[in-house]
Amino acid sequence: MLFEEVMVSTDDEEIARVAKTFGAVVPFMRSKETSNDFSTTAEVMIEVLKDYKQKGCEFDMACCIYPTASLMTSARLKKAYELLVNSDASSLIPITKFSSSIWRSFKIEDNKIGFIWPENALKRTQDLPAAYHDCGQFYFFRVNEFLNTKSILHDTTIALELPETEVQDIDNEDDWRLAEFKYEFFMSDKR
Repeated sequence: MLFEEVMVSTDDEEIARVAKTFGAVVPFMRSKETSNDFSTTAEVMIEVLKDYKQKGCEFDMACCIYPTASLMTSARLKKAYELLVNSDASSLIPITKFSSSIWRSFKIEDNKIGFIWPENALKRTQDLPAAYHDCGQFYFFRVNEFLNTKSILHDTTIALELPETEVQDIDNEDDWRLAEFKYEFFMSDKR
């Protein structure tokens, strides 16, 4: 078993009931301070770990899983955990490559476009370095290091690179539609 306990952090009674129905625990409700649109993941995790500590429960390692991680699998979680446990790293973040080189990206000023980095205008995108972004699925981390720094990203953070077809951040309706498309593709590939 990968997790000793699966808990859901929420301020919503209905979400808490549903979580419990599926076997998760909701040992305490999220505070108003960490339940707004501007609360950070770190603030929520700090609150959760403090509340657990007050109940006499501390952890060496933890994993934060986002509720919108529709393409995440148990196999991926196990692989990430093993990578972190077998390293001296403080945390692991799943990442994926940007689909196009950010080094040739544009900006818009006064309704006109221009390169952000004009020195790359004549370079081929395949010759520019790869750039990556957070998959927005989960984070594994060593609790003491996280509580000391209040950050998941450190000099010793390692990555688990995922293909773009298995990653979709959901911030708007277009993202939701892409997630549905990728989920269908992902599931058909597993059949």
